[in-house]
Parts: sequence; C-alpha cells; structure tokens
Amino acid sequence: MDDEQPARERLRQLLRSFEDVEIAGEAEDGEQAVEKTLELRPDLLFLDIQMPGCSGMEVVASLPAPRPRVIFCTAYDQYAIDAFELHAIDYLLKPVSRARLAEAVQRVREQAPSDTEKMLENIAQPPGGGAKRFLAKRGSKFRVVPQNDVAYFASEDGLTKLYTQDQHYWMEPTLTDLEARLDASAFCRISRSAIVNLNTIHEVLPLPGGHAEVLLKNGTRLEVSRRRLKDLLKRFEGS
Repeated sequence: MDDEQPARERLRQLLRSFEDVEIAGEAEDGEQAVEKTLELRPDLLFLDIQMPGCSGMEVVASLPAPRPRVIFCTAYDQYAIDAFELHAIDYLLKPVSRARLAEAVQRVREQAPSDTEKMLENIAQPPGGGAKRFLAKRGSKFRVVPQNDVAYFASEDGLTKLYTQDQHYWMEPTLTDLEARLDASAFCRISRSAIVNLNTIHEVLPLPGGHAEVLLKNGTRLEVSRRRLKDLLKRFEGS
C-alpha cells in the first residue's frame, strides 16, 4: 500500500519472483488501504509510513483482529527506530532492493503468527493509553477517525455508532468491547447505550430521581444513568 505509483509497480515486479507470494491488491492512500485489507484479508501487508489520509502505522492500528503481518516501506529512515520498537517484522527503505526484499520475506516465513499478532496489538494499543483512532464506516467507505474527533459512541438497535461533531459512522465492536479499548482518562460510559468523550461535554444537568443529562458542545443531549452519574462527576473532580 503506497501513494506513489512507481514504488508500487517496482514492489509488484519484485514480488512476482517469489513463488509463495500472491499479490491480492494495492492501495494509494491510507483509507483505501484499510478498505482493501478488510475486503481481501491478506496474510501480509507492505505499508508505506507516509500516505494521504492516514499513515501506515495508523492503518495497522485501525484494523480489527486478526490482523495481517506487516512490513513497513518508506523513503525516510527516521522512522526505523519507531518501527522496530513496535516489533515490526521488517523496515525497508526505498528504493527496495531484491536482496533486501528477499530477506524480509524470509523473516515473515520464519515468524510465528502469535508473535506477529502480539506486535500488531502493541501498535493498536500503545503502552500508557487506549486506542487513539477508530475504524468506522459510512456508506461503502471506511474512515479512520482520530480519538479527538469522537464526540460519543452509541448503541442503537443493536448496532454501534460513532458520532463526531457533525457526522456519524457505523462500527463493528459493541460498546462493551469499545469500553475495554478506550483511554479511560478521555472517555466515560454514561449509560448502557452511550460512551462520551469527556472533552466534548459542555454541561452536566441533574434531573429528578438521581438521573442526569450531559449537554455536548454541539448541542446534543445524552442521558446519564443514576449509577453512572457518580463516576462521571468524579472524572471532572479529578481533572
């Protein structure tokens, strides 16, 4: 997956020399890379780090498990340390040579799938915080939504929606699954049907019976259940 056509053509040509490698598809930007990966379910991704839409690392972070193995490709060597700290299978500098590519492919053959999955979980869930971006769908298109753009998540008719300030998207995970992945300092479960980004709350409005509502900065009102209200208020007391 690379935004530069010549780089994709060169890699495609080199990969044809490996009998056990079949090219399933290619993409020219980060969001298209996510779509193609979900559609084709490849075993291995070659990802440029700098791409329009979202970076190669953001693409990997947005993919649901089980994830494919990944080799990063880039023209810039300053990302190498970051890639290897994430236990990337390999890191290739452009223009990719035949010998260097053969070495990377051999590493993929030798690496156990469980080791690869651990590496990709480290990318998706960096130490010290939850997921920083989310894969969501609108129409037939997938989008990678940064954490700061999320207003709230909601469960509606058994489906999960991600709301930004002015758009909404569909997601596969349930709210309970999402809650386990989220940065607890940034998000709070306020009811069985909603998780809110604390930074989007404008007011907390108490109601009779121990319930409450939150008024978001975009004017949306969400119910806060009685048993969740105390936790919500504590989050703001500690901020």
